Amino acid sequence: MTNKLNSSDGYSEFLKGLKEKIAHAQVKAALSVSHQLVRLYWQIGREILQQQQVKGWGAQVIERLSRDLKIAFPGQQGFSPRNLKYMRKFAEIWPDPEIVQQAVAQLPWGHQTVLMDKLDSAESRIWYIQMAITHGWSRNILTHQIETDLLDRQGRAPTNFQQTLPSIQSDLAHQVLKDPYNLEFLTLHEDAKERDLEKALIHNIRDFLLELGSGFAFVGQQFHLEIGGDDFYPDLLFYHLKLRCYVVLDLKMRNFVPEYAGKMNFYVSVVEDKLRDKEHDNPTIGLILCKSKNNQVAEYALSGISRPIGVASYELSPAVKQALSVEEIKQHLSELDVEQKSDE
Repeated sequence: MTNKLNSSDGYSEFLKGLKEKIAHAQVKAALSVSHQLVRLYWQIGREILQQQQVKGWGAQVIERLSRDLKIAFPGQQGFSPRNLKYMRKFAEIWPDPEIVQQAVAQLPWGHQTVLMDKLDSAESRIWYIQMAITHGWSRNILTHQIETDLLDRQGRAPTNFQQTLPSIQSDLAHQVLKDPYNLEFLTLHEDAKERDLEKALIHNIRDFLLELGSGFAFVGQQFHLEIGGDDFYPDLLFYHLKLRCYVVLDLKMRNFVPEYAGKMNFYVSVVEDKLRDKEHDNPTIGLILCKSKNNQVAEYALSGISRPIGVASYELSPAVKQALSVEEIKQHLSELDVEQKSDE
């Protein structure tokens, strides 16, 4: 018998398995602590509210309570006046303990402060809570989704999904699309071409996937499709893991015109025939992403199309839209230099 361990004995796999179990337990423990903390903060906030209502205490009680709690629990963080005010507001906007227990407390305290700061209605808060839980959003991603008005953009793109997809997939696919898409992370001049937009999106693929939403996996750029000896190249190709289907994306730097729907119908038909696994994949869908669109024109254009297609617009930041050319920058610097010399 030997005490020597090596990879052939299975020790590495044994150690790997233990590490995974420990890490999983640590995550569960951290989440449990987080949930307990949120519930504790709600209870503290409720007590503050009740005492103020019953005894008529004013806002100054927060400052005194903060000092006393810090003395009583010197190693405990979270008892600043600002955080106690958050606790009070937290209990005020969520008076039902059952809702707090079942849904609200599933998110960490940092997420709760974002929801309190940036949203006014319980309905919108619940919607973002459910989305954050479902997709595992970090605090920063939650902030980004709220600031870019995801709730108002989700499921707003004109589509023909009801006519071209089974009802269950139709509803889900419709909710996956947004309108407009926020592409403020791009740096483009206002006279940029479609290929410039495509390259910029690929260069910023992580931000673009975040904006597309959970479930999108990038397959290829200018994906080659050969038909009867002719070559075709749809701009971007994705696969959606939840919808279990290919998504063809066509980029347009101009306003939507009906002819775009016919071209997308062709691309989707080819991907259906060449790439789709009929046994495992759902029908391919197309998304035409344009500078702007007329919803009525888009709806009429899609009404006679046999393949599932959506049309959405995108938004660039004002700074991008008004980006200066090299000549304009040189002229601007020259004017500044003249102004500085005149001031001296």
